[in-house]
Amino acid sequence: MDENDSSKYSPQVPVAGPQTPQPETVFPNAGASVNGANYYKTTPVEQAPVQRPVAAPQYQPQYPSEDEYIRRLDLMAREREERKAKKPSILPRLIGWVFLAMLVGTVAGGTYFTLEHFFFPEKLAQTRETDERTEPRKEPTKPGDQPFSLAQTDDLSKLNLSPVSAMDVTSVAASVMPAVVAINNYVTETSFDIWSGKNVSSEELVGSGSGIIIGQNAEEVLIVTNYHVVSGASRLSIEFCDKTVTDAKIKGTASSTDLAVVAVPFSQLSASTVSKIRVARIGDSDSVKVGEIAIAIGNALGYGQSVTVGYVSALNRDVNVDGKTLCLIQTDAAINPGNSGGALLNMNGEVIAINSAKYSDYSVEGMGFAIPITNVRDIIEELSSREILPDEEKGYLGIVGSRDITDGYSQMLGLPKGVYVQELAAGSPAVEGGLLSGDVIIKIDKETITSMDDIRSFLNYTKAGTEITMTVARRTRNGVYNEIELHITLGHYPDEPQPVQEEDIYAN
Repeated sequence: MDENDSSKYSPQVPVAGPQTPQPETVFPNAGASVNGANYYKTTPVEQAPVQRPVAAPQYQPQYPSEDEYIRRLDLMAREREERKAKKPSILPRLIGWVFLAMLVGTVAGGTYFTLEHFFFPEKLAQTRETDERTEPRKEPTKPGDQPFSLAQTDDLSKLNLSPVSAMDVTSVAASVMPAVVAINNYVTETSFDIWSGKNVSSEELVGSGSGIIIGQNAEEVLIVTNYHVVSGASRLSIEFCDKTVTDAKIKGTASSTDLAVVAVPFSQLSASTVSKIRVARIGDSDSVKVGEIAIAIGNALGYGQSVTVGYVSALNRDVNVDGKTLCLIQTDAAINPGNSGGALLNMNGEVIAINSAKYSDYSVEGMGFAIPITNVRDIIEELSSREILPDEEKGYLGIVGSRDITDGYSQMLGLPKGVYVQELAAGSPAVEGGLLSGDVIIKIDKETITSMDDIRSFLNYTKAGTEITMTVARRTRNGVYNEIELHITLGHYPDEPQPVQEEDIYAN
């Protein structure tokens, strides 16, 4: 080895600080000196390889192949089907429980029946006896034997009810129109010649109105309308939904509430007409709210049935017309002349009021009034129950002259409202019963009297020989009116006119 090869020798340089002992290696030419420096021949020592940290392998997601994915979906579907097949159905158990309940009920009922009838017959007899005492058995009645009631809508032997409809106006109109009729009032007007003192000519005038079929009895179809529609009629005709026209008779009137009931015998109607007409459903006007839709159906202007729609504008409106104050429903549904007596309906097709064009205000637009049906239900039933009597059986009072005391006359003259008696027939039932000229008739039995028409209507269905209770206001000599009751027995109409009783307008 060449001693001058300096790359193989390293000078020994002192290092400051503690030194780590190195392994000592013996070289054959140790102690060689080159240029005054000591060199040691060294041999490289093999060192252990450095252990470096190995990075963790990164996760690589493994996705199944398309075939494997489809295979797994098929497997899951089969598992679901197997679970459904193993799950028991509830229907058989439900049927079983129902059958068991019926079986238990049948057994229990049979056991009770057996014990009651065979082992405790005296208890059954006692129970029957108690039931007979608390609820007497009702004998079967014929149609028309009982007073008419608007609630008797399930026992209609000939007519059908209008169907219930809660959809739209067209459905309501279609279902109720067969229950609304047109009424024609024929009035004979006579011209009087003041120079000759004779009637020189007469003319028949026709007025139009509407009516509502509210029921039937054994012989008649019953129709409610306004009193002013039939007032003064010499003849009445009714036109039904199929254009059939027939005569009708007034069954009862109540001018104080502007109501009347007319009747048409079934004998005047064909089977086809009876099958087409309907009985209107009666609603509850007390449950009506402001803002509800209101549908008016009637014979507007005499042209035939028409339908108008609006809203309930107000309730409990006090309207004073012709001396009468009525509590009415206000609506903006058009109520035109001819609609009087027609139906004001809700969206269920139920009658909530009776239209009264007479109380419509023509000075403004969109104000019509109708009579709430609930307020006059009892009056309608009473009028419908009246019996039309022949003339020879009708009662007679003997009032020759009278004047209706309306609200205006009452306030102006200070008289009670009613019928002021001006003249009486001498020896008439009224005179014998204590009625005097100057009395104001307020009530007969339970019926309030506001006009002479009310008295005539009352006499038309009250037989001669009937004793009535008449309430009158009688003026004393100090100008004060006191109410008294008179008991009068009605007589028969005389064959000849009776002389007039002398006037006596003051009591002692």
